[in-house]
Amino acid sequence: MTIEKLISLANASGGTLYLMSVLLLIALTVIIERTRYLFKMQRSGQELIDRLHGVTSVDAEFLQAALVSHQHLPHGSLLQAAMIEPKDSGRDTSAGHLEEALMREVPLLDRSLWMLDTVITLAPLLGLFGTIIGMFGAFSVLGDVQNAPTQVTGGIAEALIATASGLFIAMIGLLFFNSLNVKVRLIVHQLEVLKLMLLNRRFGTAASEELVRAKLKIV
Repeated sequence: MTIEKLISLANASGGTLYLMSVLLLIALTVIIERTRYLFKMQRSGQELIDRLHGVTSVDAEFLQAALVSHQHLPHGSLLQAAMIEPKDSGRDTSAGHLEEALMREVPLLDRSLWMLDTVITLAPLLGLFGTIIGMFGAFSVLGDVQNAPTQVTGGIAEALIATASGLFIAMIGLLFFNSLNVKVRLIVHQLEVLKLMLLNRRFGTAASEELVRAKLKIV
């Protein structure tokens, strides 16, 4: 299909194919940026969890060394909160401060995903709108007796390209949107695990064991 033919189809759709090209560009930009960012975040978070798994306690020197390689990631906020926590703070107070740092970072994880969600919803509707406009042009030839029926059917086929394009963009966007949402949930779980590991390595697991025993007695 030539460039001239594509331009003709775009014009016949009332310009909606041009708008869908913009939507596709937006979707691809969000997909590539978020995939790279979340993949890097998930990998770094797992490295930090593995590093903490090998120690029984943490001190300021350990936290500072870990913060150097994670300061630009949400995990760094938890490390920073653990570093500035007063030494005389209790477990509940420290847990509250770590939870506060965690909750500040969570909204940043799915940043820009609303744009991908909008593209998924808008692209099929825009494609349908372009098809309707194209159908107007296809049926307009019926007023001329010299036009063959094949011109009508050909015009309808070309008009359906807009709907097909919108559905294609929506399917690609939905596939990656669900994948990115899964990564966001995994990273949130990582942050929760990291928070608990920092608390346990500062205060020990005795308090956690007492809490479990108390719950068992209640049950």
